[in-house]
Amino acid sequence: MSRNPGHALIARIFDRVLPKAPDFFHMLATQSAKVAETAELLVRFMQTNSAELAAQINADEHAADDIKVANIHILNEAFSTPIDREDIYRAITNLDEIVNYCKDTVNEMAALEVEPDRFTQGMAELLLVGASALRKGFGRLGKHTAAASDDAEVARKAERAIDYLYRDALAALFQGDNYIQMFKKREIYRHLTNAAERMAHCASTLHDIVVKMV
Repeated sequence: MSRNPGHALIARIFDRVLPKAPDFFHMLATQSAKVAETAELLVRFMQTNSAELAAQINADEHAADDIKVANIHILNEAFSTPIDREDIYRAITNLDEIVNYCKDTVNEMAALEVEPDRFTQGMAELLLVGASALRKGFGRLGKHTAAASDDAEVARKAERAIDYLYRDALAALFQGDNYIQMFKKREIYRHLTNAAERMAHCASTLHDIVVKMV
């Protein structure tokens, strides 16, 4: 039996009126870890052109979408949030889009019969660098928040490096005369740069969160 039933009653009433906020830091850390896992699969796919790895990436996309839907539902139902609600929403949706573009990349490579090359592999490797930085950065929130700013910068630099590599890829691509192949490969390169752009959006959101918290 409680020694102070009055206090227990007040606590129960308080919890109903002002329920505890969900652990959004853990949610974002978990979601960003899933993104990094998919990026790692993409690198392995670019090294092997494995249909099995492509299937794993598609499965990852479905799992990532479930995470996004669940996180947005929790956000919509939350009475309060430890950080800006819009920042949480932007992080959730942009993290999911990275995985979507990874899936689109491998699916269209199969549909268009495009094999990996040094540019797709290089962009995938840089995407993994950025995604790993986001995983580390979102994992620091609430514990070592200020340090997450450095992780956001690593992800930004990875996005810029992908953009430079994309330009190199186009320059090399349009030197030939196989125009059908040119447009096929350009489509694949664009999916990878789209993933990188979403990664940069995540990095900006992470940096905004850090600035508001420290």
